[in-house]
Amino acid sequence: MILESNSATQTAQFACSLAQKAKPGMVICLDGELGTGKTVFTQGFAQGLGITEPVSSPTFTIVQVYEGGRLPLYHFDVYRINEPEEMEEIGYEDYFYGRGVCLVEWAVQIEELLPKDALRVCMEKDLERGFDFRRIEVAGL
Repeated sequence: MILESNSATQTAQFACSLAQKAKPGMVICLDGELGTGKTVFTQGFAQGLGITEPVSSPTFTIVQVYEGGRLPLYHFDVYRINEPEEMEEIGYEDYFYGRGVCLVEWAVQIEELLPKDALRVCMEKDLERGFDFRRIEVAGL
């Protein structure tokens, strides 16, 4: 499925609607260059789960846990991961195969650790179509 978003609000709304269908153990891989809207997507997803606390990218902590919604949300930013062992140290399997939903920014960094049935969301800018335009490709639905 390919979606076109013309604003951060549209991107968040799509993520919000996807979250309403989320199930425990779901892993969603978010890939795209810097500034494509991965954190905006995560904020919309959290809203769709009923999470009301502020959501930001866990760049330096690797994972941020939000438990205030219908399902726990485990938000990963693995940009700084160099070796799979670093994910093992934080107990990634407990999150990936747990009772919540995982959103993994920069998922290509840990490709070999991802579940085969992970949902893939790739976000791209197209400045010719506008500063806020995003092409969002979703695979695995």
